[in-house]
Amino acid sequence: MASISSSSYNKYQIRNRNPNPKKSVLLVIDMQTYFSAIAKPIIPSITSSIETCRRASIPVIFTRHCHKSPADYAMLGEWWNNDLILDGTPGSELMPELGRREEEVVVEKNTYSGFRGTGLEERLKEMGVEEVIVTGVMTNLCCETTAREAFVRGFRVFFSTDATATSSEDLHQATLKNMAYGFAYLVDSRSLKHALCV
Repeated sequence: MASISSSSYNKYQIRNRNPNPKKSVLLVIDMQTYFSAIAKPIIPSITSSIETCRRASIPVIFTRHCHKSPADYAMLGEWWNNDLILDGTPGSELMPELGRREEEVVVEKNTYSGFRGTGLEERLKEMGVEEVIVTGVMTNLCCETTAREAFVRGFRVFFSTDATATSSEDLHQATLKNMAYGFAYLVDSRSLKHALCV
């Protein structure tokens, strides 16, 4: 991924803010073996972000995209020719490199949004969370949709530039432009570590 200083989204990144560790949560979106070709290059940035947040006592929540049967494919089935992740298959499992701890929550979802039908919003409000830090895959689908939904539900959004990835650099950059322009403060694994002083 391109660095912040040389990226095409730089001109849209006019707002800066640091996450409040007392009001934040780290969302790790869909880092599953199904997406390993896309996800493996960002493992160092993801694991760094996870460790930074753990040290800052920021809760880490993972999402896992999976379908119980073709009956719940909805529009995704049409869009992706029914090539979707079935629960219980190896592709549905979180990548072991993440080192998820037993006490860390996994939210199951069956569409691009981490909020739709998952109870995530209610869980975050019960925790007193006001800010979400978005990492994972795919930048322009599940990460972007979850970030946009978080914003419209009243959460302050931080979106990682180096701990998100998708199938092409063009799509990745397009999302980062959209996020910086209208939805999120952009961060990366290094700036996150510096901001949280850990």
